[in-house]
Amino acid sequence: MNSERNDDVIVVGSGVIGLTTAVVLAESGRRVRVWTREPAERTTSAVAGALWWPYRIEPEVLVGEWALQSLSVYEELAARPEDTGVRMVEGVHGETVLDGLGAWAARVPGLRAATAGEYAGVGLWARLPLIDMPVHLAWLRERFVRAGGRVEERYVTDLAEVPAPVVVNCTGLGARELVPDPRMWPVRGQLVVVENPGVTTWLTSGDADSKATYYFPQPGGLILGGTTEDDEWSLTPDPAVAEAIVRRCAALRPEIAGARIIDHRVGLRPAREAVRLERELLPDGRVLVHNYGHGGAGVTVAWGCAREAAELASR
Repeated sequence: MNSERNDDVIVVGSGVIGLTTAVVLAESGRRVRVWTREPAERTTSAVAGALWWPYRIEPEVLVGEWALQSLSVYEELAARPEDTGVRMVEGVHGETVLDGLGAWAARVPGLRAATAGEYAGVGLWARLPLIDMPVHLAWLRERFVRAGGRVEERYVTDLAEVPAPVVVNCTGLGARELVPDPRMWPVRGQLVVVENPGVTTWLTSGDADSKATYYFPQPGGLILGGTTEDDEWSLTPDPAVAEAIVRRCAALRPEIAGARIIDHRVGLRPAREAVRLERELLPDGRVLVHNYGHGGAGVTVAWGCAREAAELASR
């Protein structure tokens, strides 16, 4: 059988955006392959926090709808947390008010002002999807393969040379060199994972300069963060930054101070002034769909963007 049939699609990239897009395409009846430079468990997505929330991502007019579509999928997936890695967890966004959010916020079930007992300052209480990314990425890959997809480790240097009638570019920060797109930049995020001393809710507090303070209870430990450092490429954890992260989180929950450190993680968020989600015709008539530039909110918009990318690929 000819392996380059007319319904062939190759998705380049296996982070949460690439795998979710591949799932949507494969389940719509297309024959899809994912080409990836590295396994999903080594992508930026694998080290993400990963709480559903449209954070530092544009264009706001589109992001809200992408995020809400994704929210409804995660709410369903949370019925099987052991398989999907998705749980609905309560928590508070500190220093956040409803009036400061987009129109999408009115459609998030249960979103309300936090009480004094829930947070010492002004904040929003919410019950949101909290996603264990290594489990979720493995589940996405398995769902993709069940739909007939194949994952292949390939190093792509030129999108125009990917041999398929439809190519979907989900390369994240890699798009900076591959497209090339000089409007992509890294936002470095450093995390500390500690043994959970009994914290069952998540919290985010403030966002001053390059520091954001948050903790997320995941099955493998309590994730403490974090940093948002523009144009920083280092993947090496900084011990001084790690100490400061623990100190800021312990100021909010004192029991964190004595928790044993399990791991240090660093990821480079693929930032852009706005997500690039568009269809391009290559000179030879083939279709190239771009789906990248989601910053630290890739998980938040993954399903909405995947559906739009699949529609562009099929148009």
